[in-house]
Amino acid sequence: MMAIKGIHAENLGEWFEKNIDGARPPLEFKLITGGHSNLTFEVSDAADRRYVLRRPPTGAVIATAHDMAREHRIISALAGTPVPVPRALGLCEDSGVNEAPFYVMAFVPGRVLVDHVVAAEVFDEAQRQRLGMEVVEVLAALHRLDPEAVGLGNLGRREAYLSRQLERWRTQWEKTRTRDLPSMEEAYCELRARMPEQLAATIVHGDYRLGNMLVDDDAGIAAVLDWELCTLGDPLADVGYVLNNWAAPGEASPTGREAAMSPTSAGGFPTREQLLVRYQQLTGRDVSRIDYYRAFQYWRLAAIVEGVLSRYLKGVMSGTPNTDVFREQVDGLARAACDLLEQLARGARVES
Repeated sequence: MMAIKGIHAENLGEWFEKNIDGARPPLEFKLITGGHSNLTFEVSDAADRRYVLRRPPTGAVIATAHDMAREHRIISALAGTPVPVPRALGLCEDSGVNEAPFYVMAFVPGRVLVDHVVAAEVFDEAQRQRLGMEVVEVLAALHRLDPEAVGLGNLGRREAYLSRQLERWRTQWEKTRTRDLPSMEEAYCELRARMPEQLAATIVHGDYRLGNMLVDDDAGIAAVLDWELCTLGDPLADVGYVLNNWAAPGEASPTGREAAMSPTSAGGFPTREQLLVRYQQLTGRDVSRIDYYRAFQYWRLAAIVEGVLSRYLKGVMSGTPNTDVFREQVDGLARAACDLLEQLARGARVES
């Protein structure tokens, strides 16, 4: 069998046989997603059963963002709730088995809508409309869960979510930035100055978008994936994030390019305004300051992308991408944050 980076097949075969009910080695592994985030592998055994294995990336990482035990705990806790997740099957914290901790979950059939081409080819407009509404309904269901009731009451601090996030990602920016970018500091100062009061503390996914969901053949959400950034905090941060990833047909991205990679740019999906109305109906939360949360998420993503760029430049990430594309993306995200914050400032001046 060809060696796969991040996989020690013989060790894993022994571990699966001992710890995963019914698993029969030898195992075959196929990388599903990898690179900047946790690595996800499809695993097949000798009885044609399929599983999914998650482990941290092989390069340098932020430890708190790649805690396998924490991620395993989250999807275990969400089992049986209205939020669809894969079934957790096992956790290994012994790095001697596969060089890093990992966990195994059930394989869930479905497809990831990676761009507008796939979305348009697979689903008609009525299905896309229904899927879009289910996206916001599942998010509202997540935000309505009582963290204590599902065993996640101590997942993180509940108070001062935005303040803590701003400091976390500003620190990350300062540690990894590859150049001076005044718009990042400008956005940070405005985000600090205009921070809204946190009115609720819920389970927050942290990376909630169509690209992190498995969609079944009936255009329903089969599973929400990638819980590595999940914590307790301000639910409107998730709403701002999903809206930033909800491009309309022909809409320009923050980098100035057409947002063609967004599945929603295929058309037929609900508008951002329709998502907000539905979310407010389901949760009763005031969404009038959602542009602040959108600005925060653009700024936060800029810091994350800069960190990826830094790791490539230091040679701790495999591959040779066009680093100029990363710089353009960071620049565009920072500008988008500043633009939204300026709109908020203009609105505040008019109201006063």
